[in-house]
Amino acid sequence: MNDTAALRLTVRAAEKRDAGRGIARLPESARKRLGLLSGDTVEIRGERTAVAKVWPGGADARDGSVLIDADTRANAGVKVGDTVAVGPVDVEDATRVVLAAPARLADVDVSREVVERALARDLRDRPVTEGEAVHVERLGGLRFVVAETRPDGTVRVTDRTDVSVVYEEREGAESRATGTAGGAGTASSTTPSTGASGTAPTGGDGGSAGTDGVDGAAPPAEHTAGATYEDIGGLDEELELVRETIELPLSEPGVFTRLGVDPPKGVLLHGPPGTGKTLIARAVANEVDATFITVDGPEIMSKYKGESEERLRDVFERASQEAPAIVFFDEIDSIAGKRDDGGDVENRVVGQLLSLMDGLDARGDVIVIGATNRVDSLDPALRRGGRFDREIEIGVPGEAGRRQILDVHTRRMPLADDVDLDRIASRTHGFVGADIEGLTQEAAMIALRRARETDATALAEVTVGRADFEAAHAAVEPSAMREYVAEQPTTDYADVGGLPDAKAKLDRAVSWPLTYGPLFEAARADPPTGVLLHGPPGTGKTLLARAIAGESGVNFIQVAGPELLDRYVGESEKAVRDLFDRARQAAPVIVFFDEIDAIAADRDGPGGDGSGVGERVVSQLLTELDRASDNPNLVVLAATNRRNALDPALLRPGRLETHIEVPEPDRDARRKILDVHTREKPLVEGVDLERLADETEGYSGAEIAALCREAALQAIERVADEHGAAANDHADEVGITGDDFAAALATIQPANL
Repeated sequence: MNDTAALRLTVRAAEKRDAGRGIARLPESARKRLGLLSGDTVEIRGERTAVAKVWPGGADARDGSVLIDADTRANAGVKVGDTVAVGPVDVEDATRVVLAAPARLADVDVSREVVERALARDLRDRPVTEGEAVHVERLGGLRFVVAETRPDGTVRVTDRTDVSVVYEEREGAESRATGTAGGAGTASSTTPSTGASGTAPTGGDGGSAGTDGVDGAAPPAEHTAGATYEDIGGLDEELELVRETIELPLSEPGVFTRLGVDPPKGVLLHGPPGTGKTLIARAVANEVDATFITVDGPEIMSKYKGESEERLRDVFERASQEAPAIVFFDEIDSIAGKRDDGGDVENRVVGQLLSLMDGLDARGDVIVIGATNRVDSLDPALRRGGRFDREIEIGVPGEAGRRQILDVHTRRMPLADDVDLDRIASRTHGFVGADIEGLTQEAAMIALRRARETDATALAEVTVGRADFEAAHAAVEPSAMREYVAEQPTTDYADVGGLPDAKAKLDRAVSWPLTYGPLFEAARADPPTGVLLHGPPGTGKTLLARAIAGESGVNFIQVAGPELLDRYVGESEKAVRDLFDRARQAAPVIVFFDEIDAIAADRDGPGGDGSGVGERVVSQLLTELDRASDNPNLVVLAATNRRNALDPALLRPGRLETHIEVPEPDRDARRKILDVHTREKPLVEGVDLERLADETEGYSGAEIAALCREAALQAIERVADEHGAAANDHADEVGITGDDFAAALATIQPANL
């Protein structure tokens, strides 16, 4: 590469789907200045030199940056935020490429021909050069080292290139690395002799042991990849905060000296299970030049006095000896709970951890990361400046985040043409990263079962289609909401007869804030926090609530009021708090309180059990409704047939401020309800639904539904009496007549008569 033709660009992480593909995405301005076309080859020069294929950067590639994956960063000896020289380079078509396979691949029951075919397919049209590492997703994320190319230098793999694999471990393979496959530098795991274990995207121990290496060296081929930034979807902002806290003190300690402040000593990652806290810690450690020591909280504890504290001291002593280092405490709440709640051993361990964190070198050579999904259970002394200086919430991803996570987990998957990842992302509300991984795994298993049932040859060509994802979505639900049986109702407005005014008001109060968020923001208008559906029993309040959730496509949590009540002091209020906490994690969500008068009766009214539980629950509910007003993706619906019995504080603006009456159906509404409940029933010719609508004056929607069921039972009884034991063989003779409806009218009477 001619240095005069090169541009100095800042390295940024690649797009999730580009991991392991040897792609450099350039902004349009840089591509034009270098005179490159999509598909051309560029050299990326950092501490070493790597090659990559140019692709358009699009909106993600900001001016002055280049997007490259972890392999390319490692081959070039750089990390995210470094500056590299990027310029064009001429390449020849390769006649032969030899790759050194990881030594342990020889023990796997996969033929050399299968491996070589997979490599030839994945490396086609890709530039490679001797000594660099290539990452092959289709082979479980394994990395191979390019051992030889013909001709020498940078070459392009074509469909005529002879791609071969050697399993013999080459001399000096381990000493060739100056970093892991995930980043430049030396990163040690808790077991340096074995290096990273596990494959991306679930990640490994965070790195592999490297040595001082030589210029132009490539990462080792004997290990699978640890977690990299490309394996983390939907957490770009959180990842940037973690990098800022960890990378700067390790790479630029002098900056803090000039500013006259101590660098951060610790960062606490908290959030629901499965959101990626551990993955972020491993990825950052894998990408920086630091020893990574991971500590699972329970392994510190011992029944012998003083041994737990000694183990903690040993961890920090090792970190100091191998500095710069990162000490990662997974599930830190298991060893650092509130001292008031623990025993003698737990209290001593917390005290020892506090002392060790206070004694960390101010130069920032050792940084502590903690991860927990129970942040409020930690001892408050840990959560102050000088210990865990920064707390970062790793929350449930939004739609854009879920789309990125799907990219991560499907990039090795042969998807059928009918799979729409955007649609899947829009329908997986409340799913965390682990849930989405489970969804893709389940879809793959369904596709595999389908192929096995077809024939053995279909296994080689199996693809995962839309129907497989649909079936998987029905089987996998958000982990954060399993306790509350969150669901996405299939009911919609087509299942609700009549009630046009109630539907319109409910649509405006619930669907508009979820659909037209930017318009509300432009108007500086806050959407309604809560909606109260009121009216006589059986008019369709619960059905309306389920229908609006089905129309909106969001999670739906139905809570029967009495199930929140508990005889023990404080438990009822805790149940309300936990309910809203889970709902915020699974947003956008509709929380529906059926029969809310059971838990939110007027506190000044007569009655009560004298325990004060009802008053405390109402107070807690009011508090949670006030907090919910700050979250437009959390909507509270409530239903009651006793609006006058509710506490007045619940009905004021800012809480359940929108009141929608669900009245008894008029004649037109009854006709539409009859249509809903008979559209799939075998009505015989001549059944007059218009007449039925006239004859059901005073009937509620629930009573009309019961009327239709009773008419169907009359028809079933007639066929059963006629054919006896052989009735099931005459199912095609079942037909509902006008006489059946007349008999049902005599049986089902409206409750208000």
